[in-house]
Amino acid sequence: MSHPREEVQATVDRYCALRASIEAGDATWTDLADFFTDDVVYLDPAWGRVEGIVELRAFLDESMRGLDDWRFPIEFSAIDGDHVVVKWAQVTPGARADGSEYRQSGISTLVYAGNGKFSYEEDLLNMVHVLEDLQESGWRPRPGFQAPPADPNRDWSRPT
Repeated sequence: MSHPREEVQATVDRYCALRASIEAGDATWTDLADFFTDDVVYLDPAWGRVEGIVELRAFLDESMRGLDDWRFPIEFSAIDGDHVVVKWAQVTPGARADGSEYRQSGISTLVYAGNGKFSYEEDLLNMVHVLEDLQESGWRPRPGFQAPPADPNRDWSRPT
């Protein structure tokens, strides 16, 4: 059974507003954890599966260190019952010879659990394109950068 559309929409609006605050430098990535249940399952294309709110906070801190010059603007969101899609871009520093940005297409799928919280997020983007852009741009990690694990858990199953 789905939650009321207005409730889901209000949470998505607040989630997107916080992401905009993060973009503006007025909030941190760890603030995003407030939108998730204690038993959250979160999947990142580089870091893999993260389970639990404590682990999510640590992941958001570790994975975003040294990426403060990257941007992740949201393009749109869509809602179908408790299922949400947020379309965003990953913009890495620098510009191509033609002046265009190093920009990748990203999508997050989320499951709304009620009470202003999501129980699941899966972030998707083409890591081959990301790595090609990083190589072409000559990007180098900034201080504090944490590399993803060598063998992340790729289990994308949703909690039951």
